[in-house]
Amino acid sequence: MPRPRSTVRWRLTLLYSCLFLLCGAALLAITYEFFIKFAFSYPPKAGPGQSKLGILDQALGSVRDAYLHRLLLSSGIALGIMALVSGFVGWVVAGRVLAPLRTITAATERISDSNLHQRLAMQGPRDELRVLADTIDRLLERLETAFEAQRRFIANVSHELRTPLAMMRTTLDVASAKPGGVPRQTRELDAELRTDLDHADQLLESFLTLARAQNGQHVERDQVALEPLVAASLAARADQIAAKQLTVRTQIDAVETAGSTTLLARMIENVIENAVCHNRQGGRVKLRLTLVSGEQVRMIVDSSGPLLDQHAVAQLAQPFKRLSQDRTGSQNGHGLGLSIVAAIAAAHEGSLELHARQEGGLRVQITLPGAAVRQLGKAGP
Repeated sequence: MPRPRSTVRWRLTLLYSCLFLLCGAALLAITYEFFIKFAFSYPPKAGPGQSKLGILDQALGSVRDAYLHRLLLSSGIALGIMALVSGFVGWVVAGRVLAPLRTITAATERISDSNLHQRLAMQGPRDELRVLADTIDRLLERLETAFEAQRRFIANVSHELRTPLAMMRTTLDVASAKPGGVPRQTRELDAELRTDLDHADQLLESFLTLARAQNGQHVERDQVALEPLVAASLAARADQIAAKQLTVRTQIDAVETAGSTTLLARMIENVIENAVCHNRQGGRVKLRLTLVSGEQVRMIVDSSGPLLDQHAVAQLAQPFKRLSQDRTGSQNGHGLGLSIVAAIAAAHEGSLELHARQEGGLRVQITLPGAAVRQLGKAGP
């Protein structure tokens, strides 16, 4: 039998009941003692050969013993009944005492990095619980300030770094356009530098997208059809899919969601790019875009690959997290792809779930609020 979960409410109820039992037992003991001393104080009992007064005294003693026994029995029954009543009353009282704590817990669980502007704003007398709620509000205010400073820093740095990168690219253009041509070594160096500059541009663009997605109040709320975005992303990676000989199967329903076309397109591109780039040669990709319960759009992308650890997979939505090591860049990406997906989904009041598949590979599931336009169930390579 599983042990019942210990809670503060149960402990307070047990404490109230034990205190009542102790106080009730002490009260009954004191009452019983006083009842013996004062209500039934008689002279010593007479012997059998004494007068009729002695016989009467013996009869009164028997009556006294019977009444005391009944008093003790009825008091014990009353104490037991009141113990049950005190347990119920203690449970109710403990619940009312702990109600503000439940409110604080529920409100705190709803607050995340995307809605740090919310506060508990607890009302009532300034007792210990009110002080606790105000302390949490001040902590949330400090966290909001820190998160906003971080996002502004990422956005500002990304913008500022674009200027020197553009100047470096212009310098390369001027150097490679000199009359009379340039040596072969210079051309090779120019190609390598341009590759690194392209990589830096992509990284900065990822930073900007992440900053815009995390700043949810600036997300447009247009009706966006997701099926064309999925088709465009698959078409853009047709060469990569063919080079890896991947089998791609799709099941797509025409659905819409409210949000930014640019951000949603980037989210879908990152998910499909992750499924293609981190897949094995000759692997599979299965993509499903469906409407769930008439209110939510769900996109599931299953990709083949090696067996993964679920604990490590759950951290992939954090910036610069990779399954092998934490790093800021490689030939296969920057470590920002799925973190951008998580930020865009959260900005659209959705969620991202990552699961390690039992047969190997990764399952990416995105849930967004949406509505169906028409059903376009289709499947194919």
